[in-house]
Amino acid sequence: MKLIAAFSLVVIVAGCEQAYAQSSYYPSNSAAEVITLAAAHGPLAAANGMTLYTFDNDSAGTSNCYDSCATSWPPYLAASGAAAPGAGFTTVQRKDGTQQWAKDGAPLYFWVGDSAPGETTGDGVGGVWHTAH
Repeated sequence: MKLIAAFSLVVIVAGCEQAYAQSSYYPSNSAAEVITLAAAHGPLAAANGMTLYTFDNDSAGTSNCYDSCATSWPPYLAASGAAAPGAGFTTVQRKDGTQQWAKDGAPLYFWVGDSAPGETTGDGVGGVWHTAH
């Protein structure tokens, strides 16, 4: 009985994490997304106002954030064939074939710790995550 209860809890927690990562704050690749500047010289933000981040462990044009990393740092996905919103913006192909927005070759991510537009709580996490500019 305890085993069934423990298993049920794991399933519920995993489902909550997945639902959170796919919430309205973190767009899927179902529609083209617009990248905007949150302030004149502030960090880059998605059209929904959520801050975008870069990862030091990525290499130019290649995302190295998958699995549990991508659960905490959802990639900023682009619709297939989406036009770049401005100079320096491109897409990179992820291992699963989806396209992820990049700025100057650096793949862009959200941080699940940001709960409202304009927050930048992911800046400096682990010494390898930084707000995108």
